[in-house]
This record gives sequence, C-alpha cells and structure tokens, in this order.
Amino acid sequence: MTPLLRKILGMNWVLVLTMYGLLVFGVISIESAARHVPVAGVDEALWGAWFAERQRFWILLGTAVYFATALVDYRWLKWLGIPMYLAGLAMLVMLLEQGSETHQLELGPATFQPTQLVIGAGIIMIGLTFEVLPRLHRLLGHPVVKLFLIGVLCGAPFLLVVKNGDMGSAIVWVPVAAVAMLVGGVPFRYLLFLGLVTLGIVPLVYFIILPGVSERGADRIGQYLEILHEGHVEESEENYAPYWVTMAVGKAGWKGVGWKAGADAGSIHDKKYIPWKTAHNDYIFAVIAEEQGFRGSLLLITAFALLLIQCLFIAFYSRDFSGQIIAAGVVALFFAHIFENIGMCVTLMPITGIPLPLISYSGTFVLICMFLLGMVQSIWVHRNAGTAEAEA
Repeated sequence: MTPLLRKILGMNWVLVLTMYGLLVFGVISIESAARHVPVAGVDEALWGAWFAERQRFWILLGTAVYFATALVDYRWLKWLGIPMYLAGLAMLVMLLEQGSETHQLELGPATFQPTQLVIGAGIIMIGLTFEVLPRLHRLLGHPVVKLFLIGVLCGAPFLLVVKNGDMGSAIVWVPVAAVAMLVGGVPFRYLLFLGLVTLGIVPLVYFIILPGVSERGADRIGQYLEILHEGHVEESEENYAPYWVTMAVGKAGWKGVGWKAGADAGSIHDKKYIPWKTAHNDYIFAVIAEEQGFRGSLLLITAFALLLIQCLFIAFYSRDFSGQIIAAGVVALFFAHIFENIGMCVTLMPITGIPLPLISYSGTFVLICMFLLGMVQSIWVHRNAGTAEAEA
C-alpha cells in the first residue's frame, strides 16, 4: 500500500462526511434564501440558483484545498501561518484605507474578506509559537509570556477589525483567545485574574470606547439589552430585523413551511420580511428554521455538534502541542460563529453580521473553513507520524 493511499484510507471519514453534508445543506438553503437578491443579466426565477452555483464553485475549489491540506503533514503547513498572518494584517490596513462598508477588500476585479484569513492564520500562529518558542528557552514557555503572545497575536487584528467597524468578526477573537489560554496551559489563577479584569473594564468599553469606534455596534447592543429587559421583541422600525427573524423561527413548527415556499404557505421570507439582501449570509438560519422547521434546525445543530466533537477528538489524539492548540482553536472559531449566528436569530445574542460556517454564502469564509478543517484532518492523519519515524 502506497503512503498516499494509506493516508486517504486513514482519514477521519466521519469528519469528511459531516463537513460535506453541511456544505450540501448550505447550497440547498442558499438557493432559497437568495431568491430575492437581483443578479444582472439573470432571469429573476434563477437568482437563487445563481448564488447556489457560485457556492458550488467555491466548494469545489475548497475541496482541492481541503484534501491537499489534509494529506500534507501539518508540521510543515503550520509555517504558512507566518506569511498568512502578516498578509492578513496588511490587508486589514488596506481595508481601513478603502473604507468598505461590506468589510471586503477590492483587489482588481475580485473582492476578498481579509478578516477571515487573519483569524485562521492567527490560530495557526498561536499553535506554532507555543510549541517553538519554549524550545529556544524555557522562560519563553512561562504563562506570562504565553499571555503576552496571545495578547499580541489576537489583539492586533482584533483592534484593526474593530476599527473597520466589523464588530461581529472582532468578537470571534475572544473565544479563540480564551481557548488558546485554556489549552495552552495558562494556570487557572491567571485566567481568573484576567477574567475579573475583563469584567471590570466592560462598562468602560461599552459606555466610552465602543460608541466612538462603532456607533452601530453600540446601538445594536443597546437594542439587545432593551429586548432582554422587555422580555419580548416589539415590532418597530429599530427592531425590524430581530422581530421578523425571531418570528420566522418561532412560527415554523415541526415541519416548517417547505423549501422555497410562497406567501400562500405563510412564508415570511417570501414576503421579504427577513432582511432579504443578507438572508443568504447573516440570516440564513432564520430561512432554514422557517422552511425546514424544528426538525431541520435540529438536524443542522446536530451536524455541527458532530463536527465539533470530531475536532475535539482529533485534538486529544494530536501528536504534539501545536496540533492540540490548532484543533481546539478551530473548534472555538466554529463554535463562536455558530452560537452568534443562530443566537441572534433567537434573541440569545445581539444582531451582528457574521456568517454560519459551511452554510452561508461566502466565498472567502468557505475556503478558510475548509482549509482549517483540512489542517485538523492532517493532525489526525499524521498523529502517528513521529512514532513511525522513530521506529524506522
């Protein structure tokens, strides 16, 4: 048996099948969710199909990235984190100069979202530095040094993303940093002290810093706190999105209204009450919940849970420290996106523009997600590589 075939057969196929199941589910959902978004030169009846076809193209490209990443030893791939991270920071600075409202960098005819690139690279960089630096000197493995590294690697892109006004993507850095500290071996007393300091500065950030950085973000948080205080969502101009999104989720029942259902079936999305311009991105879960009902939503959440459990399982069997941190960081990234995207559709979280991994229409984010899952798969495939080399 050739080494390549041995790697292919030794892949975690539960992870592979779960990932592609979610991708297929996403393509089907996008075709319905994007049916109101106009496309120049395309018949109105085919608008949703056009977006679904574009998503299939990105998935096909991501498949090549996924299997190439999975079959190459991650001990070499993790060094790509350095140029990826630096390029991501440079792109975030360029994005500041362009002042894009959609947080997308225009590179000639193409558009690119550097936020997703830099957070993926940041996870790899944390794993790389935590493993390499202590080998240079044991003091570089001290918990204070680890906290400093996480602060720099996560803090720099976090501030740039906040400055760009993308609060949803910036918040994702918080669980990623927290998991990195937890898995990275930072003692509990440090984590407790850091948590207390964070709680102490939250009012300062909310009342003083946030309004000056992102007035829209401050308004959305204030809107969310008002909803929590009232106990329900009032129908108003300010609460337009949370009202109709939660209405779509809440009225769906067990079966839902059906895929691409019309107004005659009671579809809120067909009436364009769910914000239709971003229904295939930020609010895709609301469309899925309305059309597929509780059973479809439950199936989706179960698939995500299975995906994350497999990643944690792989982290446990990693052959080195960097593999554990990378796999755990990927879990943190996916969980943050899933919890925020679904949570804002059921008033668990404030409204933020953040995609649902592997489901939402997003070229850059699909590629980054498949690349990171390819890294996790590589950690599994090469978990015994060091043992095999030692025996040889």
